[in-house]
Amino acid sequence: MALTNLSRSVEGYVAFITGAASGMGEATAKLFASEGAKVALVDVNAEGLQRVVSEIEAEGCSVRGWTLDLSDGDAIKQTINAAAAHFGGLDMLVNNAGISIPAPIDGDEYEAAWSKSFDILITAHIRTIRASLPYLRESQNPRIVNIASTEGLGATKGGSPYTAAKTGVIGLTRSLAVELGPEGITVNCICPGPIRTGMTDAIPEENKQVYARRRVALKRYAEPEEVAHGTLNFCLPASSFMTGAHLPVDGGLTIKNA
Repeated sequence: MALTNLSRSVEGYVAFITGAASGMGEATAKLFASEGAKVALVDVNAEGLQRVVSEIEAEGCSVRGWTLDLSDGDAIKQTINAAAAHFGGLDMLVNNAGISIPAPIDGDEYEAAWSKSFDILITAHIRTIRASLPYLRESQNPRIVNIASTEGLGATKGGSPYTAAKTGVIGLTRSLAVELGPEGITVNCICPGPIRTGMTDAIPEENKQVYARRRVALKRYAEPEEVAHGTLNFCLPASSFMTGAHLPVDGGLTIKNA
């Protein structure tokens, strides 16, 4: 049986990546750029974003960055329009930006943490998707990848705003996969487990090792690039029949009972 010519290359396609100044977003930006994609990067951290853009430019790749507060809906529309104008379109959207605010349910700051978490972790997803749709509908490889979390598959004490929002990302992914499927736009999400990023920097190394030995089948935390490869796989032209999926990149965390 002869195989078809489904491509495993993103070369020449335009990827819009949020939260690109550090961690998984930075790794995703650098991986996509190294694979030949044109990368439009946004982050609220202007200094970190410029560092990532400069490092990608130094490799001779096509990149441009925009400082963006994802709680600003109008700014999201303007930035996506600017990115599409600069690169001549948009093919892939990676909703990576995230925050984590510990918030016990009876704490004084709970409602503020809830609102901020939902603004960044799911409402921003909706806004970037809505603003990107006119361009994705013109693409030959329209892909949306939302970064959820294993917290959307389980829960941790004192983190219900984060858990609720990440669970919502999985539901949003499924629903939009059904809604946009007839147009050939795939919508998938990644559920990272314990990853070495800015969010986990404050956890002492000894505590990381204890947690990984107890909870993770591979007995370690992942590097951001390991998550980025999962995101890239969802964006390949060859992944044209994968949609509505949530992929745990968690070292076996969610399947380990003891």
